[in-house]
Amino acid sequence: MSEFIYRAIVIGVGATVLFDLWAQFLRLFGMPKPAWAMPGRWFGHLWRGRVAHADIGKSEPIANETALGWLFHYLVGILFAGIVLAIWGLEWARNPTFLPALIVGWATIGCGWFILQPGMGLGIAASKRPNANQIRLLNILGHTVFAIGLYGTALLTR
Repeated sequence: MSEFIYRAIVIGVGATVLFDLWAQFLRLFGMPKPAWAMPGRWFGHLWRGRVAHADIGKSEPIANETALGWLFHYLVGILFAGIVLAIWGLEWARNPTFLPALIVGWATIGCGWFILQPGMGLGIAASKRPNANQIRLLNILGHTVFAIGLYGTALLTR
């Protein structure tokens, strides 16, 4: 069990760091820096029993919501690394292949599109945003990078 937890943390953090480096790379092309305050606010409201917001920006602020957003972001990365390990086993971490990482990485797109974005008032797959297709493309690319991070970190730590 301790190896499972260790590997989930290391692989999840590694994959999330690569995701964050990708976001920084996109800033070279004029993309805004990631704003983790609103996901932090959404996550904070979950503990109060509120899942859906008409507009998360107009919901009551949560203390330290930016830090909470970053924490949430990394905990989700660790959780998804744990899902890879739970489905494909510790043997996957000892001898990683790309397909399991890609499957789980792409599943994270669905979580954003069907849980987080609607919960924050952005609509399913950001459908209420004027640049919904751009957001969707960036989600697909970013979470593919996350999948590469799952695989790459597993390779580096096997």
